[in-house]
Amino acid sequence: MRRLRPTRVGLPGPPALEMALRLREIRADPLEFLHEVQQRYGDQVAFPAPGPPVLLLNAPADVRHVLQEHGRTWTKETVQYRTLARVTGAGLLASAQADWISRRRIAQPAFHHERLADMVAVMRDSARSLVDAWGKPAHDGPGEGHAPRGAVDVDVEELSMDVTLQVVGRALFGYDLSRVADRLARATAAAAELVVALARSLVPVPSAVPTPLNRRLAAATRELDEVCRQVVADRRGAGVDEPDLLGRLLAAGLSDREVRDELVTMVVAGHETVATSLMWTLLLLAQNPNAQVRLREEVRGRHTAGEAGGAPGVAGLQQLRWTRAVVDESLRLYPPAWVISRRARSADLLAGRRVPPGTLAIVSPWLVHRTAPAWQEPEEFRPERFLATGTSARADYLPFGLGPRLCIGRDMALLELLVLLSELLHGHAVTLPEGTEPPGRDAFTTVRPHGGLRLRFVSEN
Repeated sequence: MRRLRPTRVGLPGPPALEMALRLREIRADPLEFLHEVQQRYGDQVAFPAPGPPVLLLNAPADVRHVLQEHGRTWTKETVQYRTLARVTGAGLLASAQADWISRRRIAQPAFHHERLADMVAVMRDSARSLVDAWGKPAHDGPGEGHAPRGAVDVDVEELSMDVTLQVVGRALFGYDLSRVADRLARATAAAAELVVALARSLVPVPSAVPTPLNRRLAAATRELDEVCRQVVADRRGAGVDEPDLLGRLLAAGLSDREVRDELVTMVVAGHETVATSLMWTLLLLAQNPNAQVRLREEVRGRHTAGEAGGAPGVAGLQQLRWTRAVVDESLRLYPPAWVISRRARSADLLAGRRVPPGTLAIVSPWLVHRTAPAWQEPEEFRPERFLATGTSARADYLPFGLGPRLCIGRDMALLELLVLLSELLHGHAVTLPEGTEPPGRDAFTTVRPHGGLRLRFVSEN
């Protein structure tokens, strides 16, 4: 048995030399590394690092302690969020400032339940425009590299990013982002990858130093800045007074920089998280035809009993119990936020051990979702586990975080996934094209399919 090496906080963890020798492997697949060290050393792991301790916390009680019960002690003053803030600024996601509460109070009404009905209409229209664009296949029959008659092969990564960007623009900004979608998508993707690369750097480099990474990140950020300036200028010029997010930010008298930070936050975090969740959910359904059949039957039944136009509103969508269970299980297997970090502002008592100020705590929803005692056969796709248990206030299920910094857009994101699945699959089945291997995963700001994802949608008509 491997001899555990206690650290100065009395916790075991991998030795420094081993981590140094495996650095390339760790950076290539941090998810596998986290799982390995948890299996070797347990739910409280100390990593070798100069300065204050660096801890991996995986037990639900420790997760709740850091993220929920002692949220004022454990702050977002970490490398992860400082690096992200180079793109998003002091927006709600990355802000470690004390005034984030006042900013959240300004934004919160834009996500209230009375706003959801209007959002559903936007989500449905955005999904239908994509399905309608498929139309008839561009060819009349099967052939090499082509889908058969009545089917279409779709770049699901592109589809997911497009539709969620449309929803963010129309539902939160009152703006048609299709006019700047290409620029926005490129800048967002580049920023996401560069933020991860910089956060993993062994030697922090100030943003003012003109390294290749810094220059590329600055270019991506400038592109985001220009798009946001255009959106705000157009909205002010139109004089539109709506209770959406941008309307509330403008009415609150925030500075242009403060408005920009919240818009970029919603673009970077608000659409990519839902987009990647939609990709993984569609892939899981393609791999699990029985679960898909059950979902499509439920969706068709709700459309038949739906409101005007044969589509369910908010109340009808909330009755899609199996579809919601599929979404919850997909978020368990592929949580958008795969790592969360916090730093102790002051000394704390954690699981009976005193930790000093400056201690860094790392929580990985990806890992918690695969190792917490409640999850039997954790690698299996089993939506039925959520039919009985639900997801409320669980420290072993945190795809949107936990505690006071819980994602402000959680309810919108869950509703959006229900709407998009309902619209995409009530008239189509989804499969893997022949000869296609399921993709691996890449851990960027979200967990994304390695090399993209193509799926086949087969019309039932």
